[in-house]
Amino acid sequence: MLTPNLLLLYVQNPMESAKFYEKIFKTKPVASFPTYVAFSFTNGFTFSLWSTEAENFVSGGQGHRSELAFMVPSEEDQVRALRNEWKEFDVQIEQDLHEAVFGLTFVALDPDNHRIRVCMADKDK
Repeated sequence: MLTPNLLLLYVQNPMESAKFYEKIFKTKPVASFPTYVAFSFTNGFTFSLWSTEAENFVSGGQGHRSELAFMVPSEEDQVRALRNEWKEFDVQIEQDLHEAVFGLTFVALDPDNHRIRVCMADKDK
């Protein structure tokens, strides 16, 4: 079975975006170049920021129709705590705390307006 282990976000300024993600991930990048920055996690997942100004960059895509999401244990306090912490970091909150079908959630935006969702694990589980 093929398992996804890398997410790339196209950004205007990878170094500036990296500063943002260092705050919310609470870790430093493992690779940092002017047009590419990568964060690695213990579960084998790599999150990368790639400059739209990089040589040979080609993308016909438009808009941000996806989200980077963090499912936290089914405790509303953890969702609220992350929202409050991110507000202290001046993270823009696009959709404030609200109850969705799967539980308490909110959506923030990174410097390039990529959506970042924090939510509870499904209520049913």
